[in-house]
Amino acid sequence: MKFFENISTYEYSFPAVSLAYFLRYPNPYSRHVLTTDVIERYVDPQTGRLHTTRLHLKKSKVPAGILKLLPKGIGGSDSSGQSYILETTVVDAREGWMETESRNMEWTGILSVVEKQRYQREVLEGEGTTTTAAQGADERTNVKTTVTFRSRFGQGKLLGGRSRSETATPSSKAEDEAPKRGFFASLSTAGVQRTIELIGLNRTRDAILSSKKGMNIVLERLRHGGIVGVLEGMRQDREAAFGPDGPWKRVWLHGSGSHAEEDDG
Repeated sequence: MKFFENISTYEYSFPAVSLAYFLRYPNPYSRHVLTTDVIERYVDPQTGRLHTTRLHLKKSKVPAGILKLLPKGIGGSDSSGQSYILETTVVDAREGWMETESRNMEWTGILSVVEKQRYQREVLEGEGTTTTAAQGADERTNVKTTVTFRSRFGQGKLLGGRSRSETATPSSKAEDEAPKRGFFASLSTAGVQRTIELIGLNRTRDAILSSKKGMNIVLERLRHGGIVGVLEGMRQDREAAFGPDGPWKRVWLHGSGSHAEEDDG
């Protein structure tokens, strides 16, 4: 198991950052995100906190470095794969914090990745006026990101091998060799697991940087154009990713064309 931790700061108020978080897809740094669906959303009547569960569908494939470590046929070979990410968030607007958790839904036996973030408002001491305070110019938002990587690759086979060796009654020679094979197999499996976790960790460093760049773009759009500016940016990013005739637009045009033909008839 490996861990990655990062601490960063957004020079924006907590309300702006928390809103941008829910509006961050798509952006120029996340064109691999295909869809986002809200599974559940509610406000806890006792705490007043907003709870949200979302499901993101992303273009994804097992990294080439990991594929080389896997038996042939495991993990696929094409680059058109897709995977789901389950995201849960809790927002406390009054206390000024938000906690998030994201985890992969596919290939969890090869590598399970769990990312946790805590966004925290920080009030800055300065000579802010009432106007700047209302705009959130006298505060910023700190973010602590913790990512856990765990590979369970090979554990099922090893456990199965142990149970069979316990119930079988082999010859004395096989009895002497079986522990050796099990010992070296466990060493080999542990080494592969550590390598897989390390590859995931190295990729996450770049992903965290890209994620922050994407958030900053959304925050800039929010600052200069409000929600309308963010939505217009989303439209442009989606066209850049899928073209002007993306899948959703083709569906809409097809539906409009069908109705038009019916009206003409």
